[in-house]
Amino acid sequence: MFLGLDLGTSGVKALLMDEDQRVLGSSTAPLTVQRPHPGWSEQNPADWIAAATAAVAQLRAAHDLSAVRGIGLSGQMHGAVTLDAADAVIRPAILWNDTRSHAQAARLDADPRFRAISGNIVFAGFTAPKLVWMAEQEPEAFARIARVLLPKDYLRLWLTGEHVAEMSDAAGTSWLDTGARAWSDDLLAASGMRREQMPALVEGNAPSGTLRPALAAQWGMGPGVIVAGGAGDNAATAIGAGTIAEGQGFVSLGTSGVLFAATDRYLPRPESAVHAFCHALPGMWHQMGVILSASAALEWFAGLVGQAPAELTGALGPLQAPGEVTFLPYLSGERTPHNAAHMRGMFAGLSARSDRADLTRAVLEGVAFAMADNLDALRAAGSDPRMLLALGGGARSDYWLRAIAAALDLPVLVPEAGDFGAAFGAARLGLMAATGADPATVCTPPRIAAEITPDPALRGAFAEGLARFRALYPG
Repeated sequence: MFLGLDLGTSGVKALLMDEDQRVLGSSTAPLTVQRPHPGWSEQNPADWIAAATAAVAQLRAAHDLSAVRGIGLSGQMHGAVTLDAADAVIRPAILWNDTRSHAQAARLDADPRFRAISGNIVFAGFTAPKLVWMAEQEPEAFARIARVLLPKDYLRLWLTGEHVAEMSDAAGTSWLDTGARAWSDDLLAASGMRREQMPALVEGNAPSGTLRPALAAQWGMGPGVIVAGGAGDNAATAIGAGTIAEGQGFVSLGTSGVLFAATDRYLPRPESAVHAFCHALPGMWHQMGVILSASAALEWFAGLVGQAPAELTGALGPLQAPGEVTFLPYLSGERTPHNAAHMRGMFAGLSARSDRADLTRAVLEGVAFAMADNLDALRAAGSDPRMLLALGGGARSDYWLRAIAAALDLPVLVPEAGDFGAAFGAARLGLMAATGADPATVCTPPRIAAEITPDPALRGAFAEGLARFRALYPG
């Protein structure tokens, strides 16, 4: 058996999988985010350990874990966990959606070495500017730093005692030479860091250590359980979805929205705000467009009108042409293609006859149009997926998927019911690390329940809707 642990922003998920990749069970323990100041987003790493412990305990209550051979890790990217020489946490972890270091990010991004070596814009959410902020605002804490870890890699330290990261997550720090798959001394020095403060690097499907005997005994596991390198959340999702070959892609409608394209080439194009990161497998990279509010936009609107998101979308009926109301989903700024933390959302075209259904459709269409912007950016950067697998909680809405197919003019594939997310991908990485199995054999795509093709009768209307959407971009 194999265990996947996915450290998300809202919870830790544990998933148990057998040798044939059948999901035997899963459990989730919740997490909360602390926001002590505007733009701040923090978590206490001790809470991650408590949540992981609780999630595994729930699994153990229902399953014998003695046959577990490998554990894989997935997690929220970009967070900064700072440790002293005794591996004690110095301050709460600064998370991916924290924007306090936007000025420091802009300064680093103005240094041409960052885009040239990392292949990416230095976004405010990335790790390097967080450490520059610490150096400037919390110098005494910064001076104590012996090691910096990404969130899931702090779980690894607890599991194995090892300071290790892997390529896909490291690519989101602004410290990695993404083409060479190695830390860059130039980028570290430019942000006041040193190589010895970085963890060792392994590939996602390689062993990173073994489970500490005390934890193995606590969880009812035998000795020598391998812990895989793992992956950042989106790369792990790609492993779970079998998105590991050139031309394959997925659209994920989670809290944020992701358009992901696998590639066997390193194709940086930072000026487009497309992310060019290492994949979780050797010799593979991926390009990714990211919008910061996807399901989060629908949940925000649902909260305003006092209904559940599923109620709102379920009442819409068949797909319609975009109406008078247009929605910009930039509730927390935007990454691709705008790279603008200051952007904010809006409804435009409201009239006295606008009703709840009109606004619901506008929210779904606004996210779909933002995804169309991402597709254009990916194509300009060298990726051209021919169809997209639909993932994430928002993919349960048939209306939303049809709107995305229409806005992107691409088929959208709906997998059969099952768990193909980051925790499943992490378990697959645990399988590969423990057994040496071939990724092509392990990372098969899910069976497809339905293919949603763009409605030719609505192609012109959605093109017009996209044009109206783009005309509203703030200057």
